[in-house]
Amino acid sequence: MARTARAFWVRSPGVGEIREVELPEPGPGEVLVRALGSGISRGTETLVFGGGVPPNQYGVMRAPFQEGDFPGPLKYGYLNVGVVEEGPGELVGRTVFSLFPHQTRFVVPASAVSVVPEGVPAARAVLAGTVETAINALWDAAPMVGDRVTVVGAGMVGCCVARLLSQVPGARVQLVDVDPGRAAIADRLGVDFAPPERAEDDRDLVFHTSATEAGLVSSLRLLHVEGEVVELSWYGDRRVILPLGEDFHSHRLTVRASQVGMISPARRSRYDHAERLGLALRLLEDPAFDALLTGESPFEELPSVLPRLASGELSALCHRVVYET
Repeated sequence: MARTARAFWVRSPGVGEIREVELPEPGPGEVLVRALGSGISRGTETLVFGGGVPPNQYGVMRAPFQEGDFPGPLKYGYLNVGVVEEGPGELVGRTVFSLFPHQTRFVVPASAVSVVPEGVPAARAVLAGTVETAINALWDAAPMVGDRVTVVGAGMVGCCVARLLSQVPGARVQLVDVDPGRAAIADRLGVDFAPPERAEDDRDLVFHTSATEAGLVSSLRLLHVEGEVVELSWYGDRRVILPLGEDFHSHRLTVRASQVGMISPARRSRYDHAERLGLALRLLEDPAFDALLTGESPFEELPSVLPRLASGELSALCHRVVYET
């Protein structure tokens, strides 16, 4: 009798469903993983859920184990932590992270899973992909000792960037967000907090993660002469108007894109994707990252939970999906 699993699919923009899927038998070099938890990346995943991926980005935005095509039906997601039930002996019983969508069990190549260090709880490990994004951003920007740095946007990516920046010696880091409730999270991450109207200016670096035009415009205004904005937001099919008059040229300001799909040129000769992910998992031994785990629900409730996340009714930073054990 064929083995089955249950998977979350976007049936059409804004509508999700749980489907039963057939599981293949794991072959040589493959593993069968039982999911423990998966994370919802509220920025990208809610945009995909709502059908906001522009056609010219369909190829770029495909998740590693996506099934179906934009705008739907499709199976999407990439923050999954589970236990290996079958496969190579050295992996059986190990807790692993993979870039797999929301599904109760799945079969992937053994090379597609990364062992979670013993010092990292499975619940926290769902953040590995987001910490990996933050690592790449810091490689792109190369913050220096004593820099004044602001992160605009206290979402998953912004908070991970802020925590890594807090470890730079002498750096003065401020997290900026329109939600005053994020002040408590900033405190747990070891950085200052300010609403946009009270954000400090004269900054050497600004990381922008709010995915709003207003946030990007504010980021430019916060810079010191010859300062740099590192843009991590992805806007989907929305157009952004950016004022490149005023001080942009006279102050020699820079806007740099940073995206996790490619290793930063600054570290491309030393790290591949697996090594960068391994670094992210090691950094998650830091318990401060638990501040990002602010929502949780059972897997079976995903069809009703994702619309609430997309609308903002649920405001979790990282919403964790929990699977029956």
